[in-house]
Amino acid sequence: MSDLSQIVKAYDVRGTVPDQWDERTAEALGAAFTQVLDAAGEPGEAVLIAHDMRATGPGLAAAFAAGVRAEGWRVIELGLASTDMLYYASGALDLPGAMFTASHNPAQYNGIKMCRSGARPIGQDSGLADIRERAQALLDRGERPAGEPAAPAERRDLLADYAAHLRKLVDLSTIRPLKVVVDAGNGMGGHTVPTVLGDAALPALPLEIVPLYFELDGTFPNHEANPLDPKNLVDLQRAVVEHGADIGLAFDGDADRCFVVDERGEPVSPSAITALVAARELAKHPGSTVIHNLITSRAVPEIIREHGGEPVVARVGHSFIKAEMARTNAIFGGEHSAHYYFRDFWFADTGMLAAMHTLAALGEQSQPLSILASVYERYVASGEINSTVADQAAKVAEVRAAYPEAEADELDGLTLRFPDGAWFNLRASNTEPLLRLNVEGPTEERMISLRDEVLERVRR
Repeated sequence: MSDLSQIVKAYDVRGTVPDQWDERTAEALGAAFTQVLDAAGEPGEAVLIAHDMRATGPGLAAAFAAGVRAEGWRVIELGLASTDMLYYASGALDLPGAMFTASHNPAQYNGIKMCRSGARPIGQDSGLADIRERAQALLDRGERPAGEPAAPAERRDLLADYAAHLRKLVDLSTIRPLKVVVDAGNGMGGHTVPTVLGDAALPALPLEIVPLYFELDGTFPNHEANPLDPKNLVDLQRAVVEHGADIGLAFDGDADRCFVVDERGEPVSPSAITALVAARELAKHPGSTVIHNLITSRAVPEIIREHGGEPVVARVGHSFIKAEMARTNAIFGGEHSAHYYFRDFWFADTGMLAAMHTLAALGEQSQPLSILASVYERYVASGEINSTVADQAAKVAEVRAAYPEAEADELDGLTLRFPDGAWFNLRASNTEPLLRLNVEGPTEERMISLRDEVLERVRR
């Protein structure tokens, strides 16, 4: 019997197949999802369903669809898609959706990212807990959804429409020619990049695309589809230098996140990309609000203010960012994990659109990316460092007591800020016995000193 508390996380469903969940579980989740939509008076009475390249995706998606149809709702199957393509469909068609993906997790995992119509997020506090309880009740009773099935599923291919929408938001047709290495990591970037940035369905752009690992393969034979881990950027970094490229782009498994490498093969931090895109969006919409999570560089709010915007800090996680964007009508939002959110994209996250903004910024001037990015990289960051800790709350309290002089913030974990501009954030994982540490300093020496000092206390 599936224990859904083990796979229903803060923002989505995720677990190993078939150990933690299977098609029977997916069917129950599909029925429960539709029941929650009914209870909320959700319009449309059709659900969009898509999946990534994992071998278990089609079967799980079909089972979920059976649960949806048993509740009397229609199903529109999108087939293979990136997560942001599912969000596009939800926004453009004003329908709820379910994306079957485990993002960057290993091959044995799969999951579901769900949204309401208009790509509105579903998280623990906005419907996901209710979905879990309803599905668990079905599984515990050994029942199958027993309604009268709706009409057979409709198939639609929206890839070209998705690409055309993105091209309307960022015009790349007049930039200088750029050579771009793209590492799709055998994930869904291999499906979307040829249409969005290439000439598979739309007019050619002044981009020479050098593809790495575009073959869709959910076993990830070359490297994990997780660009947040530096070891998974090595092939891209090498290829950028070997090909004399202007820029490198790396997408995660479901292609909703994008990491950037400059012409030297050096990573450009997601904080710098957040600041760069914020400056571009504020040029179009002066005075607008921009959301950033509390782990992005302190350069981000500085640059937002310098460009006439209003920075607002939010907790880490897409449901928190999207809710804050909707509340403030923010033009853009960025996270340290390379999730980027746009008001013009229904407040949803899309790594592809952030990549296009970066290409536009680079192609509209003559300087190399390393020079362009240096404007937005003012401080030195550690990146996220995980430590296994049995009693996270006690350890966080111990670290807090060690720095009585620091300014404390407990919006998301513990953030301590020091008079010289250095800061660190220490927060517990939602799903594992881990503490996650992020440190930033005005110099590399200060960052390293503070990082090592805090780590020694955490791991003591």
